[in-house]
Amino acid sequence: MEKAKKVLLSSMVVLWFTMTGIAQAERGDSGTVKILFWQAPSTMNPYFSGGIKETEASSMVLEPLARYDQDGMLTPWLAKNIPTLENGGIPPDLMSITWTLAEGILWADGTSVTTDDILFTYRFCTNPESGCNSIADFDNVKTIEAIDKETIEITFNDPTPYPYVAFVGSSTPILQKKQFENCIGSKAIECSEENFYPIGTGPFRVTEFRPNDIIELEVNENYRFPDKPGFANVTFKGGGDAIGAGRAVLVTGEFDYAWNLQLKPDILTQLESNGKGKIISSFGTSVESIIVNLTNPSSELGDERSTTAHPHPFLTDINVRKALSLAIDRNILNEIGYGISGKPNCNVIAAPPHQVSRKNDSCLVQNISEANRLLDEAGWKLGSDGVRSKNGIRLSVLFQTSTNPVRQDFQALIKQWWSEIGVETELRNINASVYFGGDPGNPDTLSKFHADLQMYTSRFPGTDPESALRSWICGYEPSPQSNWRGPNIPRYCDPDYDILAARLQTTGQGIARNELAKTMNDKIVQEYIIIPLIHRGRVSAHSNSLGGVKMNTWDAELWNIADWIRKDGF
Repeated sequence: MEKAKKVLLSSMVVLWFTMTGIAQAERGDSGTVKILFWQAPSTMNPYFSGGIKETEASSMVLEPLARYDQDGMLTPWLAKNIPTLENGGIPPDLMSITWTLAEGILWADGTSVTTDDILFTYRFCTNPESGCNSIADFDNVKTIEAIDKETIEITFNDPTPYPYVAFVGSSTPILQKKQFENCIGSKAIECSEENFYPIGTGPFRVTEFRPNDIIELEVNENYRFPDKPGFANVTFKGGGDAIGAGRAVLVTGEFDYAWNLQLKPDILTQLESNGKGKIISSFGTSVESIIVNLTNPSSELGDERSTTAHPHPFLTDINVRKALSLAIDRNILNEIGYGISGKPNCNVIAAPPHQVSRKNDSCLVQNISEANRLLDEAGWKLGSDGVRSKNGIRLSVLFQTSTNPVRQDFQALIKQWWSEIGVETELRNINASVYFGGDPGNPDTLSKFHADLQMYTSRFPGTDPESALRSWICGYEPSPQSNWRGPNIPRYCDPDYDILAARLQTTGQGIARNELAKTMNDKIVQEYIIIPLIHRGRVSAHSNSLGGVKMNTWDAELWNIADWIRKDGF
């Protein structure tokens, strides 16, 4: 009887695949999938990521204990299950969390994943000389101890109602101790072979890595699911621009998947009308913002430029920062840049809805006259050249961003609006692969921030904003000592904000936690440390022949690439 049931079930599965036009999955039977990221990764180690592009690329190889699915639900990945109060993984005092590895997980080299690898990854990132960009995710960790080869206990400094931060999501995957053990601290940056060719547990392994160009990957034969991935190989091409990426999938069909199509709405519609692929989009936590440099970026300061040793000569004046925000018409920006794939926005935390503050909505109305009034009262006098000055200091800014048609349109409009309040603006755009790169020797990265203001999109994984809000606490500023890595890009430091961040770590789920997150958001926004512009939907495209894609705005976009297949008939 049981055998008959199994035969019937198998027949039904085959019938389902046939009816849906999707071939029944077998490992590697779909050939090669070609992915195009117009921002090229510079490393496969997300701990040294300069932007989302490295986190996305590495997610095909390196994996965390848990991650978020397409609905924002936490799901076990390398872990056996999600620890909770109910199953005993979290004690009633909320001072720890216990994770257990799933059985039989192997590294791509065939060796077993153990808790030694997890302990090592913690030491790797928290070493102060490493310059780890994800260090804030481990901030509340007191100790990590191995109970056995499969189980670890993470102990926190304080009761922690939301303990799903370290080793959760694509920004904190597990590294193999055997491969990286000689890459601790200042030596980490020298380990090109390890950072370019990490041994992982994911569906693919790297066979060729050319920084800022191309990545070739093949099936990880030790991947834990014997019928996955559907594709035998991945060609991951980086570089170019968003319009070229869109055309490569939706017009010429050269590629199967194009990421982050930051294009005007009419262009997206025109590209999709060719009928070779489809646009996919969804709203998550992505926010396009202007970041204010609170330190002096003058080249005359040498290695100390853009460090906390030298405050900015005029952006430390909140009246100037507020005036810059008041002068911007976010509705026009969204209309020309995003249409239905964007929303004018006044918050750094723009999702989920129950964590979004409504106290900053006045930013949705441009107010040039109020901006001018503020600057007048603050003593910034308008000169004969139309530029304001005070005590010999002119309001002249360098405003940088990545090379992209939408961003250049934004820059041009913002420059015009700022001229109407007496601010002189020099525009600069930088190749996206360089701007979002992690090379500490490159002067043009966003973390170096050798400009007064800069614009880009940031996001946080999952639905809880703690990891994002902790980015702006004191001590996380990029500096020469941290190899110019660190999440606190504005170089903001306020003890009162740090107190709020500490409270957030110990505040339970529910209204109190949501309100505290809103308060922290309001402090950053109302002090104009970050000037939010647009709540961006994530927009990408894939060919009609590609099946299994599930757009995920809460984690890595390539999170389920193991499930991608070539549809039957293509």
